[in-house]
Amino acid sequence: MKVLVPVKRVIDYNVKVRVKADSSGVDLANVKMSMNPFDEIAVEEAIRLKEKGTASEVVAVSIGVKQAQETLRTALAMGADRAILINAADDVHTDIEPLAVAKLLAKVVEEEQPGLVLCGKQAIDNDMNATGQMLSALLGWSQATFASEVEIEGERAKVTREVDGGLQTVSVNLPSIISVDLRLNEPRYASLPNIMKAKKKPLDEKTPADYGVDVSPRLTVVETKEPSERAAGIKVGSVDELVEKLKEAGAV
Repeated sequence: MKVLVPVKRVIDYNVKVRVKADSSGVDLANVKMSMNPFDEIAVEEAIRLKEKGTASEVVAVSIGVKQAQETLRTALAMGADRAILINAADDVHTDIEPLAVAKLLAKVVEEEQPGLVLCGKQAIDNDMNATGQMLSALLGWSQATFASEVEIEGERAKVTREVDGGLQTVSVNLPSIISVDLRLNEPRYASLPNIMKAKKKPLDEKTPADYGVDVSPRLTVVETKEPSERAAGIKVGSVDELVEKLKEAGAV
């Protein structure tokens, strides 16, 4: 079974995000970029399936700017077999919208014929949490979201999902789209020998025109703002005073 893993290049999660002075978006100048953490977990799970003998090949795919090659090389160094980069933007500030990404991934799926698509539940830059669901709808495949455990059982996948207030276990027919959550696994570090080997692994470059997909934006960012600062608290001298303050604030 072939496993397809979409990965996205995002601002490293350790970096403090800065908003541009004109509020037109996030400042990406001289900012460290890396693989979306949820996608990294998906890559790790795909590699583990291959190590178990369940998967025969792991293919990583990224849609965005040319610099996403670095992200794909990371996936290859972790253990993916080959990669596909779809050059869909020239400006690093251009974010390809989920529907366009899903349409491109659907074309890649038709071409590659994987038995499973493992993807992160969302990207940490826009928090859309939509691409996996849209891809499932476009393909007519089963889906399981927010996976914290995945077991392949013949022609079905048993998935434990993280839901409000607990866990839910579902069984879906393959082929399927599974989006993964943080607690699924701990991604491995790419060793230096594997990083060197990754440079020789195949990385194909495509464009949206190759798949006949229009990636023109349908959304416009009106304004980007920093979160408002939290107001300072106050100290009270007694429980009675606390109750009085809460009454004044309308909290009780």
